[in-house]
Amino acid sequence: MQKWTEQQAHQWYESLPWLVGFNYLPRSAVNWTEMWQAETFDPAIIGQELAWASQLGYNCLRTNLPYIVWEHDRDGLLQRIDQFLSLAKLNNLRVMLCLFDDCGFSGEEPFVGRQKAPVPFLHNSQAAASPGRKTVMNKATWGNLKQYVQDIINRFGNDERIFIWDLYNEPGNTMVFTLDGDKPVSAKLEAYSLELMELAFAWVRELAPLQPLTVGGWHVPVLEDAEYSDILAHPIDKRAFELSDIISFHSYCKLDRMQMVLDIVGSYQRPLLCTEWLARHVKSEFNTHVPFFAKHKIGIFQWGLVEGKTQTTYPWPIVTKNTPDWQHLKFHDVMDSNGNVFYPQEIELLNSYQHNI
Repeated sequence: MQKWTEQQAHQWYESLPWLVGFNYLPRSAVNWTEMWQAETFDPAIIGQELAWASQLGYNCLRTNLPYIVWEHDRDGLLQRIDQFLSLAKLNNLRVMLCLFDDCGFSGEEPFVGRQKAPVPFLHNSQAAASPGRKTVMNKATWGNLKQYVQDIINRFGNDERIFIWDLYNEPGNTMVFTLDGDKPVSAKLEAYSLELMELAFAWVRELAPLQPLTVGGWHVPVLEDAEYSDILAHPIDKRAFELSDIISFHSYCKLDRMQMVLDIVGSYQRPLLCTEWLARHVKSEFNTHVPFFAKHKIGIFQWGLVEGKTQTTYPWPIVTKNTPDWQHLKFHDVMDSNGNVFYPQEIELLNSYQHNI
């Protein structure tokens, strides 16, 4: 299987409605291990929350798979993925599955079994990377990673309930979140992540799945002093764009920076998906960004849906540290644990644009 042509990519995208989605973890899960392992997989809560999302007008979602669960319970994980996809289809939600993830804010390697409780007031405190940063930097394990990737694709590569594959979330992300602020771990991860990302594309294309492939560029600085040349200029981002059938990216920046982002991702002449956005404290907001995304028909996946154990209604530590009144506003997510919408005007705005595209 070769990379899709621009024509194939645009034909695929034009067959879809304007994609309005969210990154999904149920309120009962502190990370994706807890979401997907047998002991804590909760289809009742998942079904309830996906129904809430559908009722609000969302039509797609993005969620991650944990390698460690596949490693320990391959058959069970495949069954639970199938059950999840059925729940999503029941609620008219297209699914984007992500296979790898370097975003492990806890700083710990992933483990199965009972997960640690959230650290009070700390954003995404138990986020676990997949397969884990140590595994990414140990090439002796990569044969197993290939088996995992190809096993998932063999099982679901022709399943129309999945509409696109995101092969790797934020490759090279070395951040660790603590109450004292953001602390980077070894930058050596980046070289390994770049190579593993390239291999993931090759492994999947060997099997020629029905769906297109993407990896999102994510190096979009939030801080105001960032130079234009710093935006999506990282080698990992550039290589991700070169390999992707559909261009995807993360952007938690203000609206004026979004035009700079669009100049870069738009240059690839392919459909665009913003697979992470919404950070109200730093002015990544519905009232400014939804009209921008709609105007350019960029598919969107905000971070979060329902307030829960990930605590992503609290901002990143750097925001908490520099914003004394940080608790007055929800950072991510749109609903509380009872399904009540935090800011109804946001959903009204979203629906007003969705129905006119």
